[in-house]
Amino acid sequence: MKPPSKHRGKPSRSSGKTSASRPVPARAGSKDEARRVAESWGVREDRSEKGAGKKKAQGRGARTGGKAESAKPHVLKTEADKRADRSRDRKTSSGAAPGMGRAARFSASRPDDARTDARPARSYPPKRRSAPGPRPTPRAKNADGTSSGEQRIAKLLARAGIASRREIERMIAEGRIAFDGVVLDTPATLLSSLRGVTVDGAPVAEAETTRLFLFHKPAGCLTAERDFSGRKTIYDVLPRDYPGGLPRLMPVGRLDMNTEGLLLLTNDGELKRKMELPSTGVERTYRARAFGEISQAQLEELIHGIEIEGVRYGRIDANLERRTGRNQWIEMTLTEGKNREVRRVLEYLGLKVNRLIRTRYGAFELGDSAPGAIAEAKPHELETFIRDMRRRDK
Repeated sequence: MKPPSKHRGKPSRSSGKTSASRPVPARAGSKDEARRVAESWGVREDRSEKGAGKKKAQGRGARTGGKAESAKPHVLKTEADKRADRSRDRKTSSGAAPGMGRAARFSASRPDDARTDARPARSYPPKRRSAPGPRPTPRAKNADGTSSGEQRIAKLLARAGIASRREIERMIAEGRIAFDGVVLDTPATLLSSLRGVTVDGAPVAEAETTRLFLFHKPAGCLTAERDFSGRKTIYDVLPRDYPGGLPRLMPVGRLDMNTEGLLLLTNDGELKRKMELPSTGVERTYRARAFGEISQAQLEELIHGIEIEGVRYGRIDANLERRTGRNQWIEMTLTEGKNREVRRVLEYLGLKVNRLIRTRYGAFELGDSAPGAIAEAKPHELETFIRDMRRRDK
């Protein structure tokens, strides 16, 4: 094997060119003279610390017989080669392969758990905003969409105890209600108060505090304000000597002429309407004495409701209390309260009702009061009842 040349990196005799492809003289007297000649052609020797460190490492590897690196000849590099080496070193130190774009190098330089596909967010200086001005106060709205200061005249008159909403609408259609002397033709008229409103020419007072009375209706009187045939009504039975006098009262629901028991009276037409609606789910309890034969199993079938002559009656909780001869005492609880509902259901089952008493309406019970007696519900009981009724209605 031919021994390695002692003049590595020096000009070759055959070609007359260096490893950097620059023409130099064929012979040089010494290393200094060769270096001066090379520098005259723009070729400089790589004497940087990085290059020196590489040569030392290569020398150590060659001496120890390592296979990772081998001794390389000393090469003189141009400025362009050095710039290329420095650029390659920066790319390698950043973890990116040569030829990778800017976005790829940025992604490669970040840890795996912090890499995202999105570009890094740019920071902007905070915008200067002027102080917000005063905002207009929103107007409160009622359930029907009107403003809090205005309500339909039908609702105001019902709240004042004149009549129910439906009756007031009929009164307006008949031309019995006027405002400031002008007869109204629609129940949708919006007013903030009843000032200037007249019914049959008489001024209407403002609404009073809601009150509720428990009246023990006796049999033989109508649940009506008047009867053109001259029959007795509940207003003929109400006591005249009630302490402080009774306000204008309206019945909550109706009881047949021959039905007795608890009848609620109120001065608030809106409360009357709410309590009568089946959607509020207010329970009514009746005790019926009926002639005929029936079993508890038959009564329990009413829990699913029943349809009679095309009319559907809802859930009825019926229980057989006791028997006296061929008469049956039956307790029935329902929530709809349709016209003559209890009598029609029992007659459909083959019974003949000869006495019917309503003992409870919602949270209010008849108790041991005598027929014709009346008592006012306590304010806290009324408030609790109204609150529970509204919660069920939702």
